[in-house]
Amino acid sequence: MTIRVGIADDQAMIRNGFRLQVQYTDDLELVGEASNGEQAVALARSQAPDVLLMDVRMPVMDGIEATRRISADPELAAVRVLVLTTFDLDEHVYDALRAGASGFLLKDTSPEDLHRAVQVVAEGGSLISPQVTRRLVAQFCSRAPAARGTEPLTGHLTEREVEVLRLVARGLSNAELARELTLSPLTTKTHVSRILTKLGLRDRAQLVVAAYESGLVTPGDSTP
Repeated sequence: MTIRVGIADDQAMIRNGFRLQVQYTDDLELVGEASNGEQAVALARSQAPDVLLMDVRMPVMDGIEATRRISADPELAAVRVLVLTTFDLDEHVYDALRAGASGFLLKDTSPEDLHRAVQVVAEGGSLISPQVTRRLVAQFCSRAPAARGTEPLTGHLTEREVEVLRLVARGLSNAELARELTLSPLTTKTHVSRILTKLGLRDRAQLVVAAYESGLVTPGDSTP
């Protein structure tokens, strides 16, 4: 299956670098480029790429607002955004995840890592390692303190699903979840999928953000 990719970055050299990486990868197809957030939204609407590589700092409209508009548009539900950043704890990454990004990618990533990242996100996964999840959320979620409480988030979940959600938010992978809860990997994946459906969220990245912002999990909670 060919994965359709778009690139949004205001620096021509960065776009050129990613363009070459995409063009020299057999199962990736470049469908368009943008140099600002407004163009990125237009690209998403006109080409509907499977994955859109999105810089954060761009003129006219920044990447966070562009991501928010894409995520909020039901007609663009299939477009996944991968945020491009220079540092793995860029303060804007958390804002991008809140806006609906499926993960982030360092701008100096290798062609192999880019390929893997695009594949993971195109298949509906999120590209944030458990270690980075814990560091990222603990550092930045205090900027958006919980206001809703846990009931709106967990009211429609079973006790088991709440347990799974807590562990996902603490950074456990599906394999770690399966070991912790003594479940099969398939059952664990099913639980995560059902939670996403019930809460109307796209992927694990949004699950993590929602769990922290609701107060279900707080920075400093230890992993069982």
